[in-house]
Amino acid sequence: MTGALVLVATPIGNLGDLSARAVQAFRDADVIAAEDTRRTRALLTHAEVPAAGRLRAVHAHNERESATWIVDAVRDGARIAYVTDAGIPGISDPGEQLVRACLDAGLAVEVIPGPSAALMALVLSGFPTDRFVFEGFLPRRGVARRERIAALVSEPRTVVLYESPKRVHATLTALLTACGPLREVAIARELTKLYEEVWRGTLDEAVGHVELTEPRGEHVLVLAPAPPPPAANDDEVDAHVSAALAEGLSTRDAAARVARDLKVPRRRTYDAAMRLKPRP
Repeated sequence: MTGALVLVATPIGNLGDLSARAVQAFRDADVIAAEDTRRTRALLTHAEVPAAGRLRAVHAHNERESATWIVDAVRDGARIAYVTDAGIPGISDPGEQLVRACLDAGLAVEVIPGPSAALMALVLSGFPTDRFVFEGFLPRRGVARRERIAALVSEPRTVVLYESPKRVHATLTALLTACGPLREVAIARELTKLYEEVWRGTLDEAVGHVELTEPRGEHVLVLAPAPPPPAANDDEVDAHVSAALAEGLSTRDAAARVARDLKVPRRRTYDAAMRLKPRP
């Protein structure tokens, strides 16, 4: 085996989800870098893999600095297994900077796949899975948070969010205010654990649901795609066409722009332009 950074997915709750490939990756590793060495030591004990002095802490606060020694070690032929507390490293967890540093250095990066709370919640939600967007954790406050939430109002894809139990009520309330009471949402928590729960309903109902329960464990919120905007009526088409013609656009160009902006058939806007264009 040649040197490589190996991202190892670990269980998000149920230890039975640790794969045989993950266990072998731990056995083969020269160094096991971990977000939390205590949790990883317990995982290794469960897998009957001796730590043997190979554990090193690499977390959000030292990831950039750790990338230097990891790149040097991989270049010298070492296999560095990297794990976070749960799930796939780099997904709302440290790991992204390590991957970038190794790739920039022309070194090998491998992934041992495994559990993912985002994908599990997405599938369980019942919402469309052919196109989705992963937002991770929203900013906690300020303009960045408001802008991210505002962007979700018209998002045509299913949206997957992570949230802590302490902030899930505030986030659902903010989504309710922005997206309206009837937007559908699924709330998944304690995935793969004994008290796994997936709740489905509207945002209005979701806020009431979390008020009546004691949120525990990390939550995954899956927001249904925004409904398509209502089709433009004849008065709206005429108003847009008249404005385009008043700007000096030709009949053809005005029809094309309005069709694009209002997402209506070009034949419809062209007929309106022919009807509304100034007569010589």
